[in-house]
Amino acid sequence: MNPIQNKCTGFEPQIGMSRRQLLSTMGMGLGSMALADLMNPASASAADAKSDPTAFLKKLHHAPKAKRVIFLFQAGGPSQIDLFDHKPVLNEKHGTQLPDEVRRGQRLTGMSGNQSSLPLVGSPFKFAQHGESGQWMSDLLPHTAKIADDICIIRSMHTEAINHGPGVTHIQTGSQFPGRPSIGAWLSYGLGSENDNLPSFVVMVTKNKGGQPLVSRLWGSGFLPSKHQGVRFRSGKDPVLYLSSPPGMDRESRGRMMATLGKLHRLQLEKNPDSQIETRIAQYELAYRMQDSIPEATNIADEPASVFEEYGEAAKNPGTFAANCLMARRLAERGVRFIQLYHQGWDQHGSLPGGIKKQCNETDQASAALVMDLKRRGLLEDTLVIWGGEFGRTNYCQGKLAGANFGRDHHPRCFSMWMAGGGVKGGTSYGETDPYGYNIAENPVHVHDLQATLLHLLGIDHERLTFKYQGRRFRLTDVHGHVVEDILA
Repeated sequence: MNPIQNKCTGFEPQIGMSRRQLLSTMGMGLGSMALADLMNPASASAADAKSDPTAFLKKLHHAPKAKRVIFLFQAGGPSQIDLFDHKPVLNEKHGTQLPDEVRRGQRLTGMSGNQSSLPLVGSPFKFAQHGESGQWMSDLLPHTAKIADDICIIRSMHTEAINHGPGVTHIQTGSQFPGRPSIGAWLSYGLGSENDNLPSFVVMVTKNKGGQPLVSRLWGSGFLPSKHQGVRFRSGKDPVLYLSSPPGMDRESRGRMMATLGKLHRLQLEKNPDSQIETRIAQYELAYRMQDSIPEATNIADEPASVFEEYGEAAKNPGTFAANCLMARRLAERGVRFIQLYHQGWDQHGSLPGGIKKQCNETDQASAALVMDLKRRGLLEDTLVIWGGEFGRTNYCQGKLAGANFGRDHHPRCFSMWMAGGGVKGGTSYGETDPYGYNIAENPVHVHDLQATLLHLLGIDHERLTFKYQGRRFRLTDVHGHVVEDILA
């Protein structure tokens, strides 16, 4: 016997054998099981949960307030000055120049940076306080006003990104540079799935909307295993592309094919232990189960008329924002961990009064209905709902101010978002901007602070959810971020 042969297992290591092959072979495969746990803690959590329902909680860094997230992302940069951040001073000084002491020499975009004049523009919309909490909102949001006591409005958001591509990427991945995992991918990696038959991360984009393009890397897995990337649901006959069986193949035949394919993959896995093969197996198996679950989850025909009345008539039209909000509630009920909705069209450099009114008509009722629907069903307490875009809009006019028609440029230094449910204090406002709505005056909240707070509500310490890549441990919040304790219930 070779002197280095293991007497207990009879294993004889081969020269040139990789660490992964060594762990896979020795100890009757126990090494491979340990490695799989390290590489995919989510799978281990799911397996433990079957035998111990409290296993999920034991894996978390602290007790969670939320189990899932619905992010209603308003791509393009909604104007906080015309929606949530009431600034009477701008109406008083309408048409006058932005004071130098307010601007403080801060850079502007190339679209307005060369203007000889930066005239202040007050909002043409009326503001009022709503609910017992007295939240300020404009008359563009009559339905959101009804849930004033359920939401927390953060008026002091800020970011370094001044253009759309880096701005949206920053909110969704924690970095302005492409290539990092998205929020939903991080949650899938860290928490796993609450269900066996649907993806843990689903993305929906409002159909037939213009505006800045949205690319799939915004819901990608980056350097995480690809099984954590978002699955896009579309309107139409096939919500998930390439999920249906080809013509002539019945369910039984498909099952036999999947079983045979699984055997081939496992044979390959024995010879070459590789996490990508394991991912491929898991994705094929999930796709097979989704052939049954997706038609049921996406069939809104069983919803009562009262629900469509609540979300709005557009909810009957698949692919609209209203229909996607209704779908988000159905997916939340079925255990989808992260549901991302994108609604484009908020980039109003010109003709803002008419453009923002149209955007609010498309989103206001359904956003409020989603919160009320979740609350009525007992889901809001453990579902975190977020509404907002990548940055805000300027208090001055882009281009020439011509009567009642105007536009606003990008403004990263302060903007507004709101959150509801999932452990957030309802009926509160956090942060404050200066009287001109140009700089933050109190309690700034950076993009990474928002992400850290989101993870905290799900039971995760944002500094400890990491993935080692190219010699460095990366995290969603990069090297920044603080939990905003004051908005926690």
